[in-house]
Amino acid sequence: MTPAHNAAFLLFALVAVAAAPALSAESAETPNFLIILGDDCTYLDLPLYGGRNVKTPNIDRLAQQGLTFNRAFLAMSMCNPCRTELYTGLYPARSGACWNHSAARPGTRSVVDHLGGLGYRVGIAGKTHIGPRASFAFENVPGVEGNCVSLTADFDAAGIREFMSRDPGQPFCLAVGLVVPHSPWTVGDPGRFPPKQLKLPPNMADTPATREDFAKYLAEIEVLDDHVGGVLQTLEDSGRSDRTLVVFSSEQGAQFPGCKWTNWNTGVHTAFVVRWPGRVAAGRRTDAVIQYADLLPTLLEAAGSEAKAGDFDGSSFLGVLLGKSDRHRRFAYFMHNNIPEGPPYPIRSLSDGQYHYIRNLAPEAIYIEKHLMGEVRWHEYWPSWVFATTFDEHARSVVTRYLRRPAEQLYKMTDDPYELTDLVGDSEHAAIRARLSAELDRWMREQGDLGAAIDTEAEWQAARKGEHFDRSSEPTGETNDAIESTSK
Repeated sequence: MTPAHNAAFLLFALVAVAAAPALSAESAETPNFLIILGDDCTYLDLPLYGGRNVKTPNIDRLAQQGLTFNRAFLAMSMCNPCRTELYTGLYPARSGACWNHSAARPGTRSVVDHLGGLGYRVGIAGKTHIGPRASFAFENVPGVEGNCVSLTADFDAAGIREFMSRDPGQPFCLAVGLVVPHSPWTVGDPGRFPPKQLKLPPNMADTPATREDFAKYLAEIEVLDDHVGGVLQTLEDSGRSDRTLVVFSSEQGAQFPGCKWTNWNTGVHTAFVVRWPGRVAAGRRTDAVIQYADLLPTLLEAAGSEAKAGDFDGSSFLGVLLGKSDRHRRFAYFMHNNIPEGPPYPIRSLSDGQYHYIRNLAPEAIYIEKHLMGEVRWHEYWPSWVFATTFDEHARSVVTRYLRRPAEQLYKMTDDPYELTDLVGDSEHAAIRARLSAELDRWMREQGDLGAAIDTEAEWQAARKGEHFDRSSEPTGETNDAIESTSK
């Protein structure tokens, strides 16, 4: 290139730079946030975590582009409490949403308040299952089925597209609550999953009725993956993908016995993937322990803000996302109040990521869940399980495990993710049991959790009306001992 050509090229470059629009504050610094939620999908059924029955190319591709959490949890394996935890950063006892179909305490602040205060547009498409409205004043984004028991799962990306594309200078946070694979399993093509060829999880009784319903459930996981792909393609088409932090979570376990509405690993463990181009390294996995209460503090820190002391039970795991640490929590905490899904059956538990200690607070009772055993049932496989106990030892084992539970249980989740081998009576694990039991006591005190006393009709009815009994407590400082330092 001659000197004249060099000068001409330099002049052209200077003119182009001068003519280019200035970077918006969003593109230069502030990320958008996109949260995509499945509904009642056991993490172990996804190929990302070893599932062998169904393919999920869109979820797998997202994981290849981001960070997969091997040990992500939610405090209650119920729709309303876990979503309240996600959107508030509070454990159920503190938010007040510690029963299904209840509401958070009046005055509870959510992601709408916290990110809205930073100038974000905060919207939600699809399923909500949170309340009261004053605490969760999301902008409603149309086009996605929001009724989790609908016989359809309509998905039209037009509303999502408009929300993402509106006002490019303003950052957005959008939650997309998909309703698959929540029961009843009525969408997708079960014919793609021949029942006799399925590999059933070991915590299920193997009966023809079970295989037929499991095929219907897998068909809805395929629909879930299609919808995840649709949301991600809409983000890509908006031109804002490169500056958007994306979270995918499968929510709690499926509505099979021993998953949803229990404290077992297959209930409270969730699939969790984060993609953030240029910030989160692609194709990695981490054993850092996180739970839903940690997400909102993480988003705030990613947005350049800082959580105020006392605002949250969770803490930011931004350091894990950025590769600065491979540790976060020492413990994840779980609870279960069975009303209104059946008679009282309170459970509390916790995990250090390796071991899981469970305390059943009414071990003398039989566990009952109304959708499985009540007058109105969505599925008919349960009677086949009960009948199979007369001749099938494995069926007898899983049915007894489900209905009758001891006061304490201990499992090594890393070796036994379906938690079929109880170690609580093993002398070699006595010290582990004692350590986790003491920590559970501490957490319940810190939360003002009275245990079995709150799994009552009166407490639930009060919470439904926003007239919660005053069980809340301010953080005592003890909570910090359960969090590893990650980002500071």
